[in-house]
Amino acid sequence: MADQAKNWEDVKSYSLDEQAEQALYDAQIECTLIWASKDGWPMGVIVNYIQRKGRFWLTASEERPRVKQIRNDPRVCIAISSKGSSIIERQSLTYKCEAIVHDDRETLDWVLPEFAAAMRPGEPEKAAAFLAMLDSPERVVFELIPEVRVGFDSAKMWAASEAARPADSPSGPKN
Repeated sequence: MADQAKNWEDVKSYSLDEQAEQALYDAQIECTLIWASKDGWPMGVIVNYIQRKGRFWLTASEERPRVKQIRNDPRVCIAISSKGSSIIERQSLTYKCEAIVHDDRETLDWVLPEFAAAMRPGEPEKAAAFLAMLDSPERVVFELIPEVRVGFDSAKMWAASEAARPADSPSGPKN
């Protein structure tokens, strides 16, 4: 790490390992979904997600303009941050993905209950009420297939430069 600390622009060695990545998925339910608008501009919105079967799953109403745009151009990006989660050290993941928009009953029937349970953990009655709200006539599910990954774990960076560690960050790497 000593050589790495001399070149702060190269942060490749501060990537999340598999264990930390899974911990981030377990702790965070929000992400930023980014797609190209009809005039080609990048557009993003913060939404809930679940990660299952090596893919990301999101949901929206068919009425949202992003659904049509993603059907037209399935190249999307998803960004996940540890901010607001139980993870103290700052972590992030960004994935370049290909999106598939599902509106078939089979996909909705397995994704929506998983989604509702993840958004209302430990509260089966609230999860059931949320599921009833989600399972609307115009509901679609986005399946995001990861293609390129960029991860960042600040604990690794601060271990290489304790002097720059923020006051709200515990000392020492967790990985």
